[in-house]
Amino acid sequence: MTDRLPEDKRARIVSAIAGGWVADAASLGLHWLYNSARITDVGGEAPEFLPPRAEYFEGVFGYFAHEGKTPGDVSHYGAATKVLTDSLLANQGTLNIRDYQRRFANCFGPGGAWQGFIDNPTRGTLNNLIATEQRAIERAFSSIHTELTDEQKRILVQKVLPYTRRLTGDQLAAPVRKAINLTYQDARIQDAGVFLAETIDQNLQPESGADDKQLPAVSKLPPLVACYLGQSDLMTHVDAAVRVTNNNDEAVGWARCAARLLERLFLGIPPAQAIEAAMELAPAPQNLSTAISDSRLNPIQAGDTFGRTCYLHEAMPVCFHIISQAPTFADAIRANIHCGGDSCGRAWLIGPAMAAIHGVGSEKGIPLSWLARVTDGADRFAELEALV
Repeated sequence: MTDRLPEDKRARIVSAIAGGWVADAASLGLHWLYNSARITDVGGEAPEFLPPRAEYFEGVFGYFAHEGKTPGDVSHYGAATKVLTDSLLANQGTLNIRDYQRRFANCFGPGGAWQGFIDNPTRGTLNNLIATEQRAIERAFSSIHTELTDEQKRILVQKVLPYTRRLTGDQLAAPVRKAINLTYQDARIQDAGVFLAETIDQNLQPESGADDKQLPAVSKLPPLVACYLGQSDLMTHVDAAVRVTNNNDEAVGWARCAARLLERLFLGIPPAQAIEAAMELAPAPQNLSTAISDSRLNPIQAGDTFGRTCYLHEAMPVCFHIISQAPTFADAIRANIHCGGDSCGRAWLIGPAMAAIHGVGSEKGIPLSWLARVTDGADRFAELEALV
């Protein structure tokens, strides 16, 4: 936790994570529009907080993913970051993988709180969690000696799953038994149901993520870095959190690079030194070196050179270029939007980095008016204050 830090550092961290929310919301209207000329036509020099509209994408390459969203809303990246934030808050600032997995599935799965686009890593993670659950069910029934009919097995699964998806360990037995007792008073059937619940619980795999190296591996990191700031096991927890959604070695490598950058900036290390330290952990440091070597901010050229899609080997050089060259938070976010492509995904590294450097409300920091435009911003920022 960060309770050992001086107040100025705590304020920097709160501002930094808030920068992610602001940058994501600011980028949503033109997210996944790949034509920079169209972005300029639509948004001019200030393309932030535009309403998501399908008409922006007509006749040019892009993907309109956010129908129904309004200015100030965040993307699925923000929703996923909130899931991890909620889990960290519920566990006193420590990473609890099972709690994180359950909250992730309950948010993005059927009946969950999230309404909107589901990306490939999220879909793959949900599929993996369900497949692991199904294997555990089969394993449990193969070990249960009580004779059960197919109908009894189906009902036991129906009774058990709502609890295994929200509870763990010693929390399971009593409510599961009570739920089964509503239908079956036979103690043997209840015992079988408790065994089924415990087997599912014990067989959850911590590395539940899709084999994927896209931006969801990195976008959730700001609250996690805040909780383990300056601690020797930061990267261990980064690895574990990333593999919940992105079980891929290259994704973990880029996440370590991003976490190092955020950690250094959260601690107040000068940007050039923070970038240098982060590059030491990058899977492709030569690309980052090229990205930061420009003498001026040119996000469109960076997109042309490295790519604009969700893949980390394209996005990370663009992020480093903007962070190293943009003079203010607003300039960085506008540059990110003008670059095009996965601007919301990149926003969760660019926004926190620039806010850590420049703060809130100053000439170079997050504009106060932008903070006020984030949907449910008061609640989101109160959560950040509680976390830090």
